Amino acid sequence: MEQKRVELANGIHLDIVDEGPTDAPVLIFLHGFPESHRTWRHQIRHFSKSFRCIAPDQRGYRGSSKPQEVEAYTPDKLIGDVFLLADALGIAKFTIVGHDWGGAIAWGVALGGQHMRVERAVIANAPHPQIFQRLLYTNPQQREASQYIRGFRDSANDPLVKEHGLTGLLLKEVKWDRPDAMEAEERDALLRDWQNRDAAFGMLNYYRASPIDVPEMDAPYELPEGYTAPDLPKLTIPTLVIWALDDLALPPENLDGLEEIVDPLTIVRVPDCGHFVPWEAPDAVNRAMEEFLGG
Repeated sequence: MEQKRVELANGIHLDIVDEGPTDAPVLIFLHGFPESHRTWRHQIRHFSKSFRCIAPDQRGYRGSSKPQEVEAYTPDKLIGDVFLLADALGIAKFTIVGHDWGGAIAWGVALGGQHMRVERAVIANAPHPQIFQRLLYTNPQQREASQYIRGFRDSANDPLVKEHGLTGLLLKEVKWDRPDAMEAEERDALLRDWQNRDAAFGMLNYYRASPIDVPEMDAPYELPEGYTAPDLPKLTIPTLVIWALDDLALPPENLDGLEEIVDPLTIVRVPDCGHFVPWEAPDAVNRAMEEFLGG
């Protein structure tokens, strides 16, 4: 897929894919960690016949701007990039589509832009921030699966990244990778991307700037005294949540209670599939999106 470079009003430059009719309804696809716009290769190929499909390499990734300061990756800036990208392309309204970290950003985009600029939301294996934080406090499986975040935040691992790129840290901290699930040429391309040291720290800064609290494993499994959930509005635009059930990083308990804070909500569960559902089960994702978007 060809890319073009877009300058945002905040000075950030993003390399983006922009395929499909320019006058068609717009889908903005946000990839997760540690991938790129190619997370959505199967969906862009499928939907660009009838939608304008836009997929950036987000800030910190590949050829896009890679500021090195942690504070450059706070959620407000990552969410703001999406609206500024739409502005730069002259797009008034769009459907936001996100997976993993892209899904986390998509939740914020949807909550902040609902009924004004964001018409619909599609979220794939990315937990709602209210539910995710509660599970980190109370659910042993989710807390154990998220301990890698503590490793990503630990500056003691920086020499490892400087010497071996992101690959060295992934080998040390991540337990949910399934290398056989990805095509060899796609994985080789990612391995090359992970050798860019500036991009490696850009990617890690998503975790370092996040307000999410990941307790140690021996901390009590209870909500901290005085804890209040993030003060977020109810999401009231049509929302599709696609969830692969064999995700080792994010168990399906992340769906529990979602209907209370998102309405209207459609949930599609994908069995026998790991975390990277857009390319591990592309047909299932395309079918779910097609039905949701209206054919």
